Amino acid sequence: MEPENYITIPHKITDKSFVMIQEEIDRIDPEYTFKNPIEEAVIKRAIHTTADFDYLHTLEFTHDVIAKIQHILKNHGTIFTDTTMALAGINKRRLDDLGVHYHCYIAEPEVYKIAEERGITRSMAAIEMAAKVDTEKLFVIGNAPTAVYKILEMTRDKQLKPDAVIGVPVGFVEAAESKAALAESDIPSIAAQGRKGGSNLAAALVNAVLYNL
Repeated sequence: MEPENYITIPHKITDKSFVMIQEEIDRIDPEYTFKNPIEEAVIKRAIHTTADFDYLHTLEFTHDVIAKIQHILKNHGTIFTDTTMALAGINKRRLDDLGVHYHCYIAEPEVYKIAEERGITRSMAAIEMAAKVDTEKLFVIGNAPTAVYKILEMTRDKQLKPDAVIGVPVGFVEAAESKAALAESDIPSIAAQGRKGGSNLAAALVNAVLYNL
């Protein structure tokens, strides 16, 4: 049976959601405190997108990553996503207003060619393409652990300089391991430890920073 009265105004739905999120945090972990307002905004956006309160404890922020992402967004950097879904979920109107570039190379013919010739995933080939772009770079990975590993490998070999990475690939094969390796690296990153993640989460994390510039 449908309720007689329900909220239909979008911003009121969002506002009520965030109130409910804080109420739930107070209930399940009364001693929980956020490190700072921007991390609070990012973590709450992750919960808002997924309805999963595990992100209170599994989102790991390293090497002043929020400031790095803000700098990229304010200085006409480039966002590279591993899926079209992640790119679709990012607020591109705000990116355009800021002059931020954004790409997902996964369906590019050259990526198909590199992947087939080299016997690597398209996600890895897309990272190689992105390495050639001469701007500050934010990599947003929600699906492909191989993309995270490729970023780490190319950085170690000095073939790539990622300014920041959002690494939240979801799944079972190497997902948790790749995110742990990212968090342990010298690259500024937001990494979701464990198996959980996804393209929707990856986009939400970018949006959270965008909305708090």
